[in-house]
Amino acid sequence: MSLPFQTEPPFQHGQAPKTGILWCNLGTPQAPTASALRRYLSQFLSDTRLVEIPRLVWLPILHGIILRVRPAKSAAKYASIWTDQGSPLKVWTERQAEALSARLAEMGHHLAVRFAMRYGQPSIASQLDALKAEGVKRVLVLSAYPQYSGTTTASVFDDIAHWGLKQRVLPEFRFVNHYHDDAGYIEALAQRVEAHWAAHGQPEQLVLSFHGVPERTLHLGDPYHCECYKTARLLRERLGLNTDQMKVTFQSRFGKAKWLEPYTEPTLIALGQSGVKRVDVMCPGFVSDCLETLEEIDQEVREAFLHAGGQTFHYIPCLNDSPAWIDALSQVALQHMRGWDTQNPSPAQAQAKLQALSQSRELALALGAKN
Repeated sequence: MSLPFQTEPPFQHGQAPKTGILWCNLGTPQAPTASALRRYLSQFLSDTRLVEIPRLVWLPILHGIILRVRPAKSAAKYASIWTDQGSPLKVWTERQAEALSARLAEMGHHLAVRFAMRYGQPSIASQLDALKAEGVKRVLVLSAYPQYSGTTTASVFDDIAHWGLKQRVLPEFRFVNHYHDDAGYIEALAQRVEAHWAAHGQPEQLVLSFHGVPERTLHLGDPYHCECYKTARLLRERLGLNTDQMKVTFQSRFGKAKWLEPYTEPTLIALGQSGVKRVDVMCPGFVSDCLETLEEIDQEVREAFLHAGGQTFHYIPCLNDSPAWIDALSQVALQHMRGWDTQNPSPAQAQAKLQALSQSRELALALGAKN
């Protein structure tokens, strides 16, 4: 049986290749409601990259228990951080794409930049369709995951490959695996911390909380754990801190299996009980504020630390659309697009060039007629 390839536009010889960037983030429900969360979680928790339990065992648990109980609880959490513009993660991801496009344009690079979500909308497939319709022939896939993990980064690749199964003519792809030790990324994190400390002073402890994954992924060869610690070390060195002033933890544990340790909330509780009065918490693995940072860290973990005896808890926001971060992101993109002509003229410039060419031809014809 033949594959249902999509109909392609007529091929045009000599057409200059157009370059695009697909900025991919994890995803978000469309609304803070139980029904929206059920749709979102169904897609999210059905990903075999994310949940490596055999399907015959996992799917009855997912549809028989989890999707009956968890959506309402998750909806309440999302409602506590929802904004007038929608989900914070979607708002920041869209702003990052817009800022990246503007920054690259200032540098003379004219690219089609679109953002997409691995789960939810706008989907990766729909945005690749849009890029292709714009005439994009080369796509840099850039994900919002600084540290590589099979559960996140590789899942983006899977979704792109799935889209490609229905394409007769594929764009040329380049794929950014990670940028956990990129100097610009580390500098953007450091500036975020320093700006916070300039306004509020320095804490007794800086805690870096990364998203957790099952510990077995480390033993199976996933580099995520090591890349998180390298990010932390580089940031600590940039800030001039000693090892006693910074801790690395992992949050968002799901299920009963052992995940990467130490866990964030128990660590903050222990700090509060030991007499530490002030902590600052930052989440370097998240480049956009979202449920995991705004609700889990700035609400749940804050309450746990204060209840355990701590006095002051500061959450340092994610990079979001800070200028240093957009500059760093633009440099990561340009490094991976080397050899591609990204300085194609914008539509306005192309039109002006055509008009100038037309005028020069008319002038040449007029001079020829006189001679």
